[in-house]
Amino acid sequence: MTALKLERDGPVLRVTLARPERRNAFDAALIAELADAFSDVGDARTVLLSGEGPSFCAGADVEWQRSSIELSYDENVADAMRLHRMLEAIDSCPAPVVCCVHGYALGGGSGLVAAADIAVAWPDAVFGFTEVRLGIIPAVISPFVLPKIGEAARRYFVTGERFDAEVALRIGLVSEVAVDAGTAAETIVEDILQGGPTATREAKRLVRERPSGIDTARIAAARRTSDEGQEGLRAFLDRRRPGWIETDDRG
Repeated sequence: MTALKLERDGPVLRVTLARPERRNAFDAALIAELADAFSDVGDARTVLLSGEGPSFCAGADVEWQRSSIELSYDENVADAMRLHRMLEAIDSCPAPVVCCVHGYALGGGSGLVAAADIAVAWPDAVFGFTEVRLGIIPAVISPFVLPKIGEAARRYFVTGERFDAEVALRIGLVSEVAVDAGTAAETIVEDILQGGPTATREAKRLVRERPSGIDTARIAAARRTSDEGQEGLRAFLDRRRPGWIETDDRG
């Protein structure tokens, strides 16, 4: 049985965690399926990540954790690298990833939120880097979490406390808290679709790679002289919609 639901909706790829009976907690199968899904999103303009049931992702599955107790050091390294590769696939996905969070997003679930480009939370969402309370630490998710929350990790990594959506917003883990986060996430998806298909992907790449100096000038010139850049600039001057909006308009 698959742990994910994948649906292509025009230019949008919808990825839904589908283990509601386990609060979408991670196990080896879910990690593998997420890695595969985000490693190849084809020509999708954006990806919307969400979860079925009462929670987005409650961290590591209890039975999966139980089976890991007897693993050797080397086996633990391999196990941790599978989780890292999955988060890296989301973080480096060429299409912008929008995440809609409800219920619990604990441990690796908060790491999953951090790997997305934009995260919208329902007011009832509960977050936490709870690993220290199990005698372990959030090492694997830290490369994705630290760029989002920065110095706030000095508190939340070491206390393991749970925190609400407003705190998640304040420290930068999520981008927005909305009473109808589903609708808010869909609005962000529609905003993304207003941009040029290639420009949107290149904008995400720009944020990840952070070039400087002459490289920025060359990137800007390449986009201005591209077919897409020319179409966008001419459409603006002609006061019309660029061709990609007409193509992707689903009414």
